[in-house]
Amino acid sequence: MPDATTRPVVIEPVVIEPVVIENAYIVPVAGEEIPSGHIVIEGDRITAVGPGPAPSAPEGAERVDGAGCLATPGLVNTHHHLYQWASQGVTPDGTLFEWLVASYRLWARMDAEVVGGAATAGLAWLARSGCTTSTDHHYVFPKGRGDLFEAEIEAARQVGLRFHPCRGSMDRGRSGGGLPPDEVVEEADEILRATEEAVRKYHDPSFGSMLRIAVAPCSPFSVTGDLMVRSAELARSLGVRLHTHVAETADEDEHCREQFGMLPVEYMDRLGWLGPDVWLAHCVHLTDKDVRRFADTGTGTAHCPSSNGRLGAGIARVSDLLRAGAPVGLGVDGAASSEMTPLAGEIRMAMLMQRARYGPRALTARQALEMATLGGARCLGRAEEIGSLEPGKLADVALWRLGGYYDGVDDPVVAFAYGQTPPLARLLVGGRTVVADGELRTVSDQAAAEAGARAHRRLLASDHF
Repeated sequence: MPDATTRPVVIEPVVIEPVVIENAYIVPVAGEEIPSGHIVIEGDRITAVGPGPAPSAPEGAERVDGAGCLATPGLVNTHHHLYQWASQGVTPDGTLFEWLVASYRLWARMDAEVVGGAATAGLAWLARSGCTTSTDHHYVFPKGRGDLFEAEIEAARQVGLRFHPCRGSMDRGRSGGGLPPDEVVEEADEILRATEEAVRKYHDPSFGSMLRIAVAPCSPFSVTGDLMVRSAELARSLGVRLHTHVAETADEDEHCREQFGMLPVEYMDRLGWLGPDVWLAHCVHLTDKDVRRFADTGTGTAHCPSSNGRLGAGIARVSDLLRAGAPVGLGVDGAASSEMTPLAGEIRMAMLMQRARYGPRALTARQALEMATLGGARCLGRAEEIGSLEPGKLADVALWRLGGYYDGVDDPVVAFAYGQTPPLARLLVGGRTVVADGELRTVSDQAAAEAGARAHRRLLASDHF
């Protein structure tokens, strides 16, 4: 095992100048909305939020006129598979299991260059849709292909997003009753060593951290119960969070009944995988008992409406989870199961899907926005740092332009959530400008797009493997 004194690699925020945003419609999420107000940012923190012009400004501050703009907290993406940018379009009409079987053969061929390029494109795309914090669930580690985990961490550093990569794993191949082919799974002891090493090397628990690691075995149909239990024990001994896929499809329900004699959430509960340090992806097929257990234990849900729709998985019981008091955030899921999905667009998709299932009052625009911000922060254990616009919190801010055609809607939050996502005027991560006037300011849009395209071509080629 790695030396317990190993110091983590810390991604430090870039030194930035103060910023004052004025004249914007501000939705703090926690607190009353401000029709025309100011946000003062010094260093990586918000120091003031209030109505009217800022009463004072730090020396040398950049003044941003937010007239005609909506200011929200930066969006939080609670579930992703960045490497899948390189395998978009696979099995466009398949179920989850059909799509996975077709995809595994491609993913078994990826290397660090593929992952780095795919992550650069995926994170850049997220930033352009208002995302300031993103997770990633990486669970395929072909042998001899370089350091895949480090490749995506470097991509996040370059793009400038706050990053929560999850060291995933699979140890249950077809020969053991699992879904993935045996060549893409790892041995449990090897997984646990690599996972602990990743946490000790990269995890930064400090306030304002740009990089935190979670422990994330892939799913009940690709991981043994032994690895699930040992992973939870490891995560809790290291003080990091737990993440996995659960209850995504009816096929998974059937698999768990056949293999374990119980439904997926019951199985997770038995293994010690419910609790305030756990957030679970999808959770489409929940019983009433499951919903109550999530609320009672503080277990979070990463809701991925577009991916669930793309794979025909169903519509998650988000409204029921929220009413019960369980944490719920939004996620875009991997680009190969929700091609080119922008995180801001998931606000609208979540709202419409709940209404399609439960009626027009099932989920409001403001509830959906809260899921995308403070709800996601709760899932990641960072509600004291991000997810709302309050003095003392990190300066992760999205500023959206609502002029022109958007002037036809009086309520700025309705204008933002109901139709096409408005242009992004500014995106700040810890006070640093990552997007301005719809364009990346850290890496170029062209460079990010080309990196993703190269990753796609490299993955689909066979001569270099």
